[in-house]
Amino acid sequence: MVPACQRPPVTATRGNRSILGAVRPILLIGFCFLSIRAHGGASNACDLNGDGVVDAADVQAAINMIIGISPCTAAIAGTNVCDVVIVQRVANAVLGEPCLTSTGIHVVVLSWTASTSSDVTGYKIYRRTRSGTYRLLATPGNVTSYLDTTVISGITYIYAVSAVNSSNQESGLSAATRAVIPTP
Repeated sequence: MVPACQRPPVTATRGNRSILGAVRPILLIGFCFLSIRAHGGASNACDLNGDGVVDAADVQAAINMIIGISPCTAAIAGTNVCDVVIVQRVANAVLGEPCLTSTGIHVVVLSWTASTSSDVTGYKIYRRTRSGTYRLLATPGNVTSYLDTTVISGITYIYAVSAVNSSNQESGLSAATRAVIPTP
């Protein structure tokens, strides 16, 4: 039997791109990530080792940069900015999300008190700007915190959270919370 973190890669093609999927261990933090690697595409800021693939090696490179083993050469949240946000953005890219880049390192950390209902299976996070309407930002599952890495400097965001039960019924929105993102 193949251990969970050492399954063989799965390959698919789309047009002129070859996409490989594999489970790769990241030993430093003790997790296995599904690594989606794309070849033949445009350059990607999350490809920290420059091999044309965004995978677990890039997460390890980000970790090495923030703990000082390697020089900080990341250009994900500003030139040569290396911190835990960079590691998260690279890990998200490994999991198939776009590599979020910005000129600043601003993030919003949201946390809320868990619902007292016994059948809550998750939460939905909504966001709007001062003059906008709420739009679904994320459905992070049955957790009570979320890191919004998509904020833009100089914008004020308003957040609200709802609970979802096992029948997929959604509660009303929580009280709103405001985050003012500074200009770098």
